[in-house]
Amino acid sequence: MLNPQKHDNMPTGFNVCKILAISAFILYILIMYHIYQSSVCTSPVNKKLKQATSSPPPPPSPPTDIRQLVFTIAGSVKTWRSRGSYFREWWRPNVTRGYIYFDKEPTAEFLPWPYDNFPPYRVSENTTKLVVYSRHAKPDVIRIVRTILESFREGDKDVRWYVMGDDDTIFFLDNLVQLLGRYDHTKYVYIGGVSECVKSNLDISFEMAYGGGGFALSYPLVEALVANLDRCIETYPFYLNSDQIISACITDLGVPFTSEKGFHQIDLVHNISGFLSAHPHAPLISLHHLDIVSPIFPTMDRHKSLRHLMTSAKVDQSRLLQQTVCYHKQKNWAFSIAWGYSACIYEQLIPRSILRRPLETFTPWSLNQTPPYNYMFNSRLLTTNSCETPHNFYFHSISNLNNDNNYYDSNSNITTYEVMTTYVRYKPRELPPCSPHHSADYITKIRVYSPATKLNFVGNRGECCDVLNVDGNNNTAEVRIRACKKTEIII
Repeated sequence: MLNPQKHDNMPTGFNVCKILAISAFILYILIMYHIYQSSVCTSPVNKKLKQATSSPPPPPSPPTDIRQLVFTIAGSVKTWRSRGSYFREWWRPNVTRGYIYFDKEPTAEFLPWPYDNFPPYRVSENTTKLVVYSRHAKPDVIRIVRTILESFREGDKDVRWYVMGDDDTIFFLDNLVQLLGRYDHTKYVYIGGVSECVKSNLDISFEMAYGGGGFALSYPLVEALVANLDRCIETYPFYLNSDQIISACITDLGVPFTSEKGFHQIDLVHNISGFLSAHPHAPLISLHHLDIVSPIFPTMDRHKSLRHLMTSAKVDQSRLLQQTVCYHKQKNWAFSIAWGYSACIYEQLIPRSILRRPLETFTPWSLNQTPPYNYMFNSRLLTTNSCETPHNFYFHSISNLNNDNNYYDSNSNITTYEVMTTYVRYKPRELPPCSPHHSADYITKIRVYSPATKLNFVGNRGECCDVLNVDGNNNTAEVRIRACKKTEIII
């Protein structure tokens, strides 16, 4: 006889198994359908991703060339008489491109215009018709601001950079091209330098390129800037400076300012030799106000001084003003070389960390300041201390040595030809020696040998040097500039 309780449970267990089987089958169908749909939906994307990852990257842009720069120079007929000769020293006819914008038509003394030596001139558009002109605090600056718009409208082809400057701005073109080549010209880029004086930056801006030192704007930035320029000018009728208006407009576009130490506004007066003899480790891009400061070579006038500096610049712009320090420990002398400009001998082993600070041979641009002056760099005060006052020598001549004078630099593992620059004493120091037996008064000339290769500043340290010889018979010292050893410290 069957157990009634067991018989009653059999249909229940069978139903459970049946339900589980059906549920599993339905779940299987749903999973397979989901997988199929996912495959159908994502296959075009996967195909595109596969194509994107397998496509070769676009070829890199060729290096920036000087012909891809357009210079926009703000000038005036009144100042051109004295500044034209400065301009001639750096402009390269039939190579550089750009325009100089005058406030009015040049007078007869400048005509016919010497296109073989200078860029084409333009007379700035009449800005008095603009609504903002009558209510602007200094309406003349509107003309200068709008030169970038007028230059852009010229429609030059294959332009990567627009470079702004004044008619007394001196550009060092090889260094400028190399510097701009580090930046992506397809992005929005605004590059320049600030004033050397804290007060100037405090009064105007610490985040602005000063036009006298020049600044560079990438093509896309200029394109966006000129589309909004007149509206920007109307927004800032209280700004007294054209650079300030341009900077404000660029800031309103969301573009930051990039400061490079080689742009020099030179908001300094009098003797700037101390400043030039301790240039930062950066390529020299520009100089300004050379018609205001004392001649940079004390035995020449201003125009001849610039021409003389350009003599060394034509051989090696990359090293121009670059400071190199080394020591003659037997005599307790420190040598500081500002290549192509000056050389100094100190009768004490002063560390490079001190010598890199400019001697205050200059004073600030502003006349209402009193010492101590505040600069955007650390400096050293002039002194009559014999151990801290240098013997000064200035650049005299330069020559490429012949093939028999090549030099093997074991630090860089390169055999290179050399360039020799000669520096001649300016005048007696007229101080007693720092030490009775180590006077440098008898040295009248310093020869400096440097590699005939260009400096690369990106990620590299400065150069080192050795004192090769101190010849009492010829009153000459010889120094060789070289690559620093791997762990060498300059002291």
